[in-house]
Amino acid sequence: MAGRPLFTRSSATVAMDELPDPEDLLERAGFDPETNVLTRRQAEVLALREHGVRQSVIADVLGTSRANVSSVESSARDNVAKARETVAFSEALAAPVRVEVDAGTDLYDVPSLVYDACDAAGVKVNHTAPDLMKLVSDAAGDAVHGREVRDPLLVGVTSDGSVRVRRSG
Repeated sequence: MAGRPLFTRSSATVAMDELPDPEDLLERAGFDPETNVLTRRQAEVLALREHGVRQSVIADVLGTSRANVSSVESSARDNVAKARETVAFSEALAAPVRVEVDAGTDLYDVPSLVYDACDAAGVKVNHTAPDLMKLVSDAAGDAVHGREVRDPLLVGVTSDGSVRVRRSG
C-alpha cells in the first residue's frame, strides 16, 4: 500500500481507493439540498468526517486545501447547532405545557411546578421527580448551580410527556 493516502475508520486503516463515496453517503442519509440547512459541500465534508476521513484526505478528494475543509466543517457544525436550536425553540413554543421557572427558584421545587401544570393540562410526564431535577439541571447548564436556578428557565412538556428545557428571559 505504499504511496496511497490512508484514512482511519473505526480504528482500521483504509486505502484511498476504499474511501466512501460522498454522493452515496448523502443519498443513503436522505440529504435533500432543497430542504437542508447545509450546502452540498458542507454535507459531503460532514459525511466523510463522520466516517473517519481526515481533513487532509478530504481536501485531496475535493481538490481544495485542508484549511478550506476545516472552515467548511466548522460552518457545517455551526449550521447544525443552529438548526437544533431552531427545533428546540419550535418545540418549546408548541409544547402544550410551558412552565416558567424564575431565577432564585429551588431546583427541588421544579418537579411540583411541572407536575401541577401537567395535571392541569392532562399531560403525563415521563420522569420521576429526581429524574426531572437532573434533566432540568443538565439541560440548563450553568443556569442551575447546585439547587439554585440562577437564570430563568422555560420547561416545556410535549403531549407525549417529553420534557424540553430552555433558558428564557
